[in-house]
Amino acid sequence: MAESSKQGGTLQALAWVSADALKRELQRRVNCIVEDADYSIEDTDEAMHCLSALKDLKLRPAPPPEYLCSLSRQLMKDPVVLASGRTYDRPFIERWLKIGNRTCPETKEVLSNLDLIPNLLMRELISLWCKEHGIELPGPPLDKDQGIITEADRDRFNSLLQILSSNDDVPEKIKAAKQVRMLTKQFPSLRAFFEEDSIAVTKLLDPLMSGNVNDHPKLQEDLITTVMNISLHDANKKLVATNPVVIPLLVESLTFGTLETRSNSAAALCALSLLESNKCIIMKAGALEPLVKLLDEGPLLAMKDAAAAIYSLSLVKENRAIAVFEGAIKVIMKKITDRILTDKMLVLLVMLSSYDKAIEQMIKLDAISCLLSIIKEDTSDNNKEHCIAVLHTLCYNDRTRLQEMWRDESVNGTIANLALNGTTRAKRKAKEIVEQIEKYFSGAQTS
Repeated sequence: MAESSKQGGTLQALAWVSADALKRELQRRVNCIVEDADYSIEDTDEAMHCLSALKDLKLRPAPPPEYLCSLSRQLMKDPVVLASGRTYDRPFIERWLKIGNRTCPETKEVLSNLDLIPNLLMRELISLWCKEHGIELPGPPLDKDQGIITEADRDRFNSLLQILSSNDDVPEKIKAAKQVRMLTKQFPSLRAFFEEDSIAVTKLLDPLMSGNVNDHPKLQEDLITTVMNISLHDANKKLVATNPVVIPLLVESLTFGTLETRSNSAAALCALSLLESNKCIIMKAGALEPLVKLLDEGPLLAMKDAAAAIYSLSLVKENRAIAVFEGAIKVIMKKITDRILTDKMLVLLVMLSSYDKAIEQMIKLDAISCLLSIIKEDTSDNNKEHCIAVLHTLCYNDRTRLQEMWRDESVNGTIANLALNGTTRAKRKAKEIVEQIEKYFSGAQTS
């Protein structure tokens, strides 16, 4: 009974979605079922619900045109009157006004004010029509900030992608790319458009697929930033990364582009790498070398994006060796020595220190004295904890390093002090190092 009630509620909700939207959702669910061997029961249920809703739409009488909002092309749930005298569904006209429009969508006349007056008569008429045809009129949406994509929005977005993929006029492409970038940043709900249209990403990047990727730096910057924007939408991560043109273009843009383009390429790769299956695709494209270079050369924001991407990719143990091979340790130690993004660099150093070659490079780069100085000077408990974790790994991999630690310890008592006053983890690591120092030197004196 509960399942029947749930299905009825779902179908009732779907009845308020346009046929086009239902078909897009049905296509998405069917694609998941056909292409993914591990598809969910939810996908099959929702596909059947979409089919049932489409059937209901076919059988249901069309509502009078005046009951439809011209922006959404759907029955109005919360009709309001604009200063022009025209009636619209509240969330859609609010969206229209929020993006800066000051004219009536239909008459194009400039509005004398932005007041929205509830059209109680229209709501009553729509309610009566719904009751007459056995349709429950849902209330207005509770959260208007979720973002609503109207059919007009879809048409406009499609036209911009069409310009990018089929227009030879470069200035027009640059203008379209700027608008797509702005829209996908300002309205997160538009990012789902790419999930629904499997070739939308290819259309978006079409201008970068012929000639040099950085022939038009501003065009490249806007398109790569759009990829970053849409990669933040979880449902897009697999779709974007498995598109054969995306990752190679991101890696190329990470190497050749404005600093903002390189930074946003790194941010896009970081977002995409959050999906485990994407890490392999990104690594095969050779992303770590330009990421390490950006970490070395970039301004602060670019360094943060590069560090986040390297960290995410290095969660796979095998990738740590590649990061070290590409020179990550030298760059990280340089930043720590200069006290640049110390917290983030230490997190990376802790992760990479699990690889033997990383230990060898740290020792050559005088990591011990550098890390001890941070423990003495830094006020961050987390930074001290990360420093002692690396020192712990160093001394357990190379016992001869205990002598260097002992020299500092005999003068400053840095590690002993941390064993008393650090975080729980830092205390434990520090105590173990102190014990090892004592054991090492008592053994040396005995022999």
